[in-house]
Amino acid sequence: VVPATSVFFEKKLRNQEAKEGSTVTLHAELSKHDAPVRWKKGSVLLQASNKYEMKQMGSAVELLIHDLQLKDA
Repeated sequence: VVPATSVFFEKKLRNQEAKEGSTVTLHAELSKHDAPVRWKKGSVLLQASNKYEMKQMGSAVELLIHDLQLKDA
């Protein structure tokens, strides 16, 4: 049995500013390739939809938020 290693951020998310109605991409780098990622806003788990698009390429993860509104802050 091999113990699982902890996953941590190699490159953390950064705050971004964007105009209402536009799309913003949040990007992070993880310490482990293909580690499962769950995106949340507060305690709410985000699901892929027309509003939220999640991408993962190896250790790089992205969350795209489309049609930004003030409530997305």
